Amino acid sequence: MAALNGSAAFSFTMNMTGTTQQNSGANVILTSNQNGYKPGDLVGYSVNEDGSLVGNYSNEKSQLLGQIVLANFANPEGLASQGDNVWSASTASGVALLGSAGTGNFGKLTSGALEASNVDLSKELVNMIVAQRNYQSNAQTIKTQDQILNTLVNLR
Repeated sequence: MAALNGSAAFSFTMNMTGTTQQNSGANVILTSNQNGYKPGDLVGYSVNEDGSLVGNYSNEKSQLLGQIVLANFANPEGLASQGDNVWSASTASGVALLGSAGTGNFGKLTSGALEASNVDLSKELVNMIVAQRNYQSNAQTIKTQDQILNTLVNLR
């Protein structure tokens, strides 16, 4: 027998003497029941307003994966900046009060809101260049108008 997928080759011999076989016609499955779902791979996830993280699987099933915990502070202005949009608690901010979205003073979460707030730098750079060109054009128009008025005043 040839080796498959890197396994070692082996051989064996079966001795069928002294065995019997019973046949009663065709083998027919009369009923079939499935107890459970087919296996599925995690293909995506979503975050609900209450902070629950739900996994979506390839077998079209979904399952709760976890819960996002939020922190609130008595004095949010007292948080210490660690750089790169990272903040930590300090004596001025007070102790973190933990909770779930939608409870107490914690708001609701909006899935995908962070991605929607990002800026398209190339688009904004083009807008800035267009605004600069418009400003230059208007400045040149005012300068030309001033020169024409100056010429008219000096015509006498």
